[in-house]
Amino acid sequence: MGNILCGVDIGGTKLSVALVTDDGKVIDKCLEGDHTEKSECGLTDQIKFNIRKLLKRNNLTESDLCGIGIGCAGHIRFSDGTIITTSNLKGFKGYPLRREIQSGFEVPVILDNDANAQAFGEFRFGAGRGYEHMVFLTISSGIGAGIIINKSLYRGFTGTAGEFGHTIIEPGSDMMCTCGNKGCLMAVACGMALPHLFAKKLHEGKISKIELPADFDFSKVDGKLIKHGLDIDDPVSQEIVSEIGHYMGIGIYNIFQALNPQLIVLGGGLLSWGDIFLDKIRKTFYELARDMIFDPVEIKLTEIGPDAGVIGAASLSLGKC
Repeated sequence: MGNILCGVDIGGTKLSVALVTDDGKVIDKCLEGDHTEKSECGLTDQIKFNIRKLLKRNNLTESDLCGIGIGCAGHIRFSDGTIITTSNLKGFKGYPLRREIQSGFEVPVILDNDANAQAFGEFRFGAGRGYEHMVFLTISSGIGAGIIINKSLYRGFTGTAGEFGHTIIEPGSDMMCTCGNKGCLMAVACGMALPHLFAKKLHEGKISKIELPADFDFSKVDGKLIKHGLDIDDPVSQEIVSEIGHYMGIGIYNIFQALNPQLIVLGGGLLSWGDIFLDKIRKTFYELARDMIFDPVEIKLTEIGPDAGVIGAASLSLGKC
């Protein structure tokens, strides 16, 4: 068995497949964006084809691989490699993706939640190196998390541990989460909250510096628009970022009390908001934790970079090397 890793990241906008060294460097990768329209069998065949294409393109064979790791957004039953549910793909409920990919290869295949994969990649190759206990949080259109305890991924009974986005932190909120509850962290503190928050601020009489057409569709408000607002000192954008940072600080405080990690690593698209966002998160957390921190607790940014998803997926197979 070889020492090259293969990672597959199944996202909402792209399918990424990469060959990765055992120290976390991408050798080669391919990106495609048509995967969400495919059937279960169609996507399975697409993944197999891209893995073989990369091997051939780099003059490698399957024997050069240590294993194949797959990260997929959604609820994953790790024990049998089944996608329980996923909002990124049509169908796929109860689909045994690991088994179907494994049927095409001799090397071991591992399927896990994408946030778990990124957490393990960060632990092995990024900001988590040298730590025994850490939590990785991705803050983007939604909120995902992965937990490292005693240098190992903690997945829970079913495999769905780490769904901190669905912890309720504002019970009186009127903001509905995709799970059907109101006041979840994911409902008030990620990309899906931005259209509601922006429209609400304007309805309250706040004046934005962002020039919007009279018929502006508020569902188009996203992290990039808020980043533009920050760049032009828009008070509405600044208020939204502060509010979301406050809620994320509360969420991290709850994680700290439940798990007592040494390190919280933050990733995801909304971190592009910069120091104003990160500083608010840290400020809220440390104000709440106060003298209950008996040993240093750090909050860091991801160090892996834009290939975090596929590198994290590849890292899952390290335990099989």
